[in-house]
Amino acid sequence: MNARVVSLTGPTEGLSLRSRAPSTVRRSVSDRSTLDVLITGASGFIGRHLAARYLGEDLRVGLLVRRPSAVEDLRDLGATVVGTSLFDTQALMESVRGCRTVIHLAAMTSALSRNDLFAVNGQGTRNLAQACRAQSRPPHLIYVSSVAAAGPCAAGSVRTEIDAPAPVSNYGRSKLAGELAVAEIADEVPTTIVRPGIVFGPGNREMLPMFQAIKYLRFHPVVGWRGPQLSMSYIDDTVESITQAAEYGTRLPREQMPAEKRLTSGRGVYFACCPEYPDYAELGKIIRVHLKRPWAPVVPLVGPAPWIAAGINQIIAYCRRRPDAFNIDKVREATASSWACSCERIEAEFGLHPSRSLADAIQETVAWYKHQRWL
Repeated sequence: MNARVVSLTGPTEGLSLRSRAPSTVRRSVSDRSTLDVLITGASGFIGRHLAARYLGEDLRVGLLVRRPSAVEDLRDLGATVVGTSLFDTQALMESVRGCRTVIHLAAMTSALSRNDLFAVNGQGTRNLAQACRAQSRPPHLIYVSSVAAAGPCAAGSVRTEIDAPAPVSNYGRSKLAGELAVAEIADEVPTTIVRPGIVFGPGNREMLPMFQAIKYLRFHPVVGWRGPQLSMSYIDDTVESITQAAEYGTRLPREQMPAEKRLTSGRGVYFACCPEYPDYAELGKIIRVHLKRPWAPVVPLVGPAPWIAAGINQIIAYCRRRPDAFNIDKVREATASSWACSCERIEAEFGLHPSRSLADAIQETVAWYKHQRWL
């Protein structure tokens, strides 16, 4: 998405991250007293791209991660690295002290149990929000959620931010639990929620198996006959959406109301996706073209077959004690009616549009995979 900004439908609230004059002096990584932004989950796909973006703008950036060794390269660029978890409440209090903006990305997309998902995505988010709340001047909290928290919509329609959330997977329910946790105290902590679609691009491993199947197996397996329409978001556009929401986004209402009402108020929640909604079959065809595979037929997995396969894979993952992305929870999402979500609000308020077409974004992703010898 382009960085062009037009007049907002809501007010510009809070201090701009970019309001200070750029400094030409390298700051000490121990200077945490006035961090401009703290990013949780910075070792992940989105987090690394987001951290690099802010560091390139000479902002004081803190990274909250479980394994500091995973972001040594970002530390070398000037980031402050905080090694802790979302369950060390005292460390969280210290980490957010003095921060102007906190961007919460840390999450589990798959787990060995439903309880694990809710512990991290629900309670972990609550712990962070409470740490922000305890500050004398709470930071602007940006919670990066997911379209899975909103849930699917009817085929042929497009979900908007004022629609009541109705997730169908445990992952979606756990991310909604995180949304409710931050919405509950939005009267005390200025909060904005961003719901990206399926995020892809250079560095992404979650979509890599789809590319590998088309290239090496020369077919494209799809749950159902075509699969639901999808909301996609190229990584550059996702990062732009988050940074614009952090700087210009409206907040959830501060008026006294239930958390559920705050989420559907029309303020403080943004879908981040492109206005193209391919289904899984169409997505495979786009990938096939850029992999130069003229023949890679769609293989529909119908009836109980995908459920049985996912169940077996889930049992194997449980025995190995390593979560796998192909599980029953993901089949629930793959058999939904449609995941098409509107990008009209984020376009209208921030003037953002996709930086490239979906086909061009897929082409750049393929080129990166090949350059890195992932394909």
